[in-house]
Amino acid sequence: MNPPSEELRILEAFLFASPEPVSEEEIASRLPEGTDVPALLVELAGHYQGRGVEPVKTAGRWSFRTAADMAPKLKMRIKQSRRMSRAALETLAIVAYHQPVTRAEIEEIRGVGLSKGTLDLLLEIGWIRPGGRRKVPGRPLQWRTSEAFLEHFGLDRVDDLPGKEEMKAAGLLDRRLDLPPIGRLKDHLDADEVEDDGSAELLGPDDLPTDD
Repeated sequence: MNPPSEELRILEAFLFASPEPVSEEEIASRLPEGTDVPALLVELAGHYQGRGVEPVKTAGRWSFRTAADMAPKLKMRIKQSRRMSRAALETLAIVAYHQPVTRAEIEEIRGVGLSKGTLDLLLEIGWIRPGGRRKVPGRPLQWRTSEAFLEHFGLDRVDDLPGKEEMKAAGLLDRRLDLPPIGRLKDHLDADEVEDDGSAELLGPDDLPTDD
């Protein structure tokens, strides 16, 4: 196989280095006078036939493009970060400090209704999980934090959560949200009221800790 000509190498380098597609007139300005640019482009296309990239003419200009049959194999998924809403952040904090806790109790502590999408978002992220059903009329579903929550925040167990004031100072909790003081997790468990799935029963709403 003969080595590529100087003109072909210049053409290849020019297309490769150009940030935008270039016209045949621009290509000709880089080559020796009298060079048959169309023929050279055909030669270059033949050189790249069957390879991962190829010279392509679009809108009258030339550039290197990914070969069309490679496009499906190069699709990328870009993970986009989005800021968590105040409602989701407050809900996560309530679940973390009051677990296991029902939706009604989350709304009682926050003082406002809770949209279904808030719990769905936390569930989709993987930071909360169902924690059994309360043994009260209606048997409402309880929520707990997950192992993914502990891993994300670098905690070994729920008892390692920082205090409420530390959370507020770090900006992880809205300063206006006045959560009742929470002791260790075991302080909220009734040893005589545990579901078969191992989830603890929370005391009734009237027994939730207060600021007293």
